[in-house]
Amino acid sequence: MLTLLTYPAAFGQFSVSPFCVKAAYMLHLSGQRWQRSDLLNPAKMPHRKLPVLRTPERLLPDSDGIRAWLEAQGTDFDAGLNDVQKGQSRALCRMAEDHLYFHIVLDRWGNDQVWPILREAFFREVPKLIRGPVSGAVRKSVLKGLDSQGVARFSEPERLDRVEQDLQAISAFLAEGPFLLGEAPSSADLSVAPILGAMRATPIDTKLRLRIANDPLLAGYVDRVDQTIGLP
Repeated sequence: MLTLLTYPAAFGQFSVSPFCVKAAYMLHLSGQRWQRSDLLNPAKMPHRKLPVLRTPERLLPDSDGIRAWLEAQGTDFDAGLNDVQKGQSRALCRMAEDHLYFHIVLDRWGNDQVWPILREAFFREVPKLIRGPVSGAVRKSVLKGLDSQGVARFSEPERLDRVEQDLQAISAFLAEGPFLLGEAPSSADLSVAPILGAMRATPIDTKLRLRIANDPLLAGYVDRVDQTIGLP
C-alpha cells in the first residue's frame, strides 16, 4: 500500500498544507490503495518538505513528482481536455502554487494574531521549554524567505490587489461551469481548490480569509471540489 507522508490536519482541513491536500486528492482519484502518515518535521525527507509518497520502491517528494508517478501508473488527471485546456490547466496550477500560496504563508506567518495559533499547530511536539526560541527562529527564516521571494516587500494594498487579479481570473473560469475546465475536476482543480481552501481556513479573520469565505462563487467551488472527490 502507498503511504502519503503529510502534515497533520488543522483548521478544518485534511492537512495544514494545501500541497498535501492536492496529493491526497490525486491519490484518491487515482484509485490506488493508500494511507496517510502524519509528520510535523520533514527534515529527514527528500527536499526537506512534504508531501512525500512512500511507494514500495522509494520516497517520492513534491506534489508534482507524485502526480508524475501516478500518471506513469496510468492515471490521467486531464482526461478529455484538449491541448489548449491542458496549457491553461498548467498555468492555473502555477498561478495558485507559485503566487497565491506565498500570500497565504505571509498571511499566517507574518500576522501576529495568527502566529500563536499556527505555532501550536506546527510546533506542538517541541518541548515547551524551548518551543518559543525554536519556533521563533523558524518564523524568522520563513519571513526572510518571503522577503527574498518578494511578496513581503509589497504593502498590504499592493498584495491584496495582486491576489485579487488572480481571484478574478479564477472566477472567470468558474463562470463557465462547476469546475475550472469542465464538468469534472481536472489537475487545475486539484491545485487551485486546496490553495483557496487554505486561504479560507486561516484561523483569524484576515482580509484574505474573508475574501474567499464571503465569495459564494469561490467558497462554493472549494466545497464542491472537496465534496466531489470525497477524501476518506
